[in-house]
Amino acid sequence: MENPEYMYKELNAGEFSFRSMTEKDLPAIMAIERRSYEFPWSEAIFKDCLRVGYLCEVIECDGEIVGYGVMTMGAGEAHVVNLCIKPELRQRGLGGHMLAHIMNQARCEGVGHILLEVRPSNQAAIKLYTNLGFNEIGVRKGYYPARYGREDALILACAL
Repeated sequence: MENPEYMYKELNAGEFSFRSMTEKDLPAIMAIERRSYEFPWSEAIFKDCLRVGYLCEVIECDGEIVGYGVMTMGAGEAHVVNLCIKPELRQRGLGGHMLAHIMNQARCEGVGHILLEVRPSNQAAIKLYTNLGFNEIGVRKGYYPARYGREDALILACAL
């Protein structure tokens, strides 16, 4: 559903659902990934995440995949490695619902804290993360590829 007129103004729990990602979802996920990032993950990376047992979840609205989250868990901590919503559906609460969902999954697994990296230039994501309790704890120099060189990553953490 590529129609930009399809808006999610007030999102209620009945309007979207979560489920585990499968390899059959990868064409839809790759379409979102390529539209969202100048340096997208490859399909092979998603397949590896599924193969090794990372928490890989999708969010659907009206049966359509509109976003996804990928998180590792182990030794009492979790690491959000990818969180993405279709570009035309951002700023409507879906990213917050997706992040809250995977945070709850981590909490159910006994995780004590969650880490993630974010580009300092991604102010919308930083606002989302801080609104859900994440705080900056450090910087990874030259972490992300950029059009001209590399971009640092802010390291954010949240205690559960």
